[in-house]
Amino acid sequence: MNASRTSTAGRRLGVLAAATVATLAIGTGPAAAHAEVTASDSRALAENVTLSFVSEAESDAAGIKELRIVLPKGIAPDTVALKEAPKGWKLAATADGYTVGGTALAAGTDAEHSVTVRQLPDAKSLAFKTVETYGDGKISRWIEVPGDGQQVENPAPVLELKEAAPGAELIAPSPSAEPSASASSSAAAGPGDGATASASASSEPEADAEEEDSGSDGVLLTVVAVVAVLAAGAAIWWVRRSRNRA
Repeated sequence: MNASRTSTAGRRLGVLAAATVATLAIGTGPAAAHAEVTASDSRALAENVTLSFVSEAESDAAGIKELRIVLPKGIAPDTVALKEAPKGWKLAATADGYTVGGTALAAGTDAEHSVTVRQLPDAKSLAFKTVETYGDGKISRWIEVPGDGQQVENPAPVLELKEAAPGAELIAPSPSAEPSASASSSAAAGPGDGATASASASSEPEADAEEEDSGSDGVLLTVVAVVAVLAAGAAIWWVRRSRNRA
């Protein structure tokens, strides 16, 4: 009888442990929403390419009002033009890319827009770090670039490129490849002023991500400690109960 009770207690503790692990996995897994990019021509050095971006909504309380895109090396802000975007949204160049935004979308609506690029650089892949600003001030950063097969929680949209077409050559950059101070100022004064200011303030998006990750690590350690204490207490209680019944 004692062996049977002990076995039952062990099975229950096993179920508790499995549930705890599942809860932690859910809490620490990657976010459901994400940002993506596709291209009309994904070959290196391709010209007049349309890049299409989709930022999935992750808030039920407010809609996306602005996107800030950090362009990869080899694509200058002045070689990008807006092709399609939500009604009323406009594009403004920044020092390292562009912002596109306007009236906030309805909550739960994905933000989709496309731009034309004069030419893609000669590279194997391109990362477009993206900062999303919502109507209530919430900011989501998809700025982490995975390396060596690693998985990250907030991956930046990455476009994998094929080999350049035979005879493709790099177009000489225009004299105004670097955006002027007035262009950056116009971006700050463009649609969604508050959202642009918030996004521009995070000129070091990697640092922001590290701060957020360190905060998440602290919360995770606290949760693990609490779960460990509860599991230990449950084990002691079952053992004492089994002995008392014996």
